[in-house]
Amino acid sequence: MFAVTCASTDPDNPLAGLALGEHPEPKAPDGWAVVTVKATALNHHDLWTLKGVGIRQDRLPIVLGCDAAGVDEDGNEVIVHAVIGTPVEGDETLDPRRSLLSEVHDGTFAERVVVPRANLVPKPAAISFEEAACLPTAWLTAYRMLFEKSGLQPGSTVLVQGAGGGVATALIALGRAGGYRVWATSRSEDKRAGALEVGADQVFASGARLPERVDAVMETVGQATWDHSLKSLRPGGRIVVSGATSGAVPPADLNRVFFLQLSVVGSTMGTRDQLGRLATFLEQTGVRPIVDRVLPLGRAEEGFAALERGEVFGKVVFTLPAGG
Repeated sequence: MFAVTCASTDPDNPLAGLALGEHPEPKAPDGWAVVTVKATALNHHDLWTLKGVGIRQDRLPIVLGCDAAGVDEDGNEVIVHAVIGTPVEGDETLDPRRSLLSEVHDGTFAERVVVPRANLVPKPAAISFEEAACLPTAWLTAYRMLFEKSGLQPGSTVLVQGAGGGVATALIALGRAGGYRVWATSRSEDKRAGALEVGADQVFASGARLPERVDAVMETVGQATWDHSLKSLRPGGRIVVSGATSGAVPPADLNRVFFLQLSVVGSTMGTRDQLGRLATFLEQTGVRPIVDRVLPLGRAEEGFAALERGEVFGKVVFTLPAGG
C-alpha cells in the first residue's frame, strides 16, 4: 500500500527523512481493526518526529500521522482516536505508557491503518471526512482545554496565544461556539485577520498590552509567550498548557504565580469519549474545522514544507487515494 513514512531523522533538515512509496500492509491483532483511510491531517507532531523528537531510531521507518477518518471493515464511517493506552480512572491519556499513533505503531498517512477497535468513534454524516480528520489531535486538544481544564463558564474571557496553528484556531472557533469571549494574539497581521474571521472578538499583536486581564490563557506556544500569558491573567486566573512549540523552559516568575494565586494546568489530547462528544458538538452547532488546504497524500511534502515555514492557518488535510 502507499504510505508516507519517517525513514530517518534530522533536526536541521527534517524533510530529508520524509519517504513516500510502498509500505507493507498492516496486520490487525485480536481486538484491533483495519481502517481504510479517506482523509488524514498533518500535525506539528509529524514534523517533530522527522526532527527526531519523541521517536526511537529502532522504530524507523514508521508511518507518520496521528489523525484519520475513514471506513472500518464493516463499512462504518469512523474517526480514529489517536491515543493508544490503557485507561486510568477512565482516561487513557493518564496511562504513563500511552503513545500516539506514529510513535510505537504505524500512523495514519497510509491507505490503511490498524488501531484498537475501542479507538473508533462513529463519524456523524453531517461532517465530511476531511473535517473529521482534523478532530483527533488539534481539535480534541482544544476541546479538552476549554471545556474541562479551563474551569470556566460561558461568558468568561479567554486569551489564545499564537493564532494560526491547528490547536489555536480550534480554540477560537470552539470558544466562540461555547459562549466565551475569545481574544487572540499573533505576530502576523494576516493571521490576526484570520482569527477574527473564525470567531475571535479581538486580536492583538504578540506581547501587546490587553484592555483588561483575562480569566484564562490557552497556551501552546511556550517560551516566547509565557511572560505575556502570566501578565495577562486576572488574580486567580489560569493558564492551560498543551504545548511549547517555541521552547519548554521559560522563566517561571513564581512570585507572580503565588502572589496572584494563579493556576498552571497541563492538558494532553483527550479521551475517546471526549472525541465522540466533540463530533456531536460540531454536528449540533455547525462549527467546522478550519482547513488551510487539502492535498492528495502523494503531495504530502508540500504540506510539510508549508507547516515548517509557518505558512498554515488551520489544518493541512491529505486525502486518499494518493495522487487522486
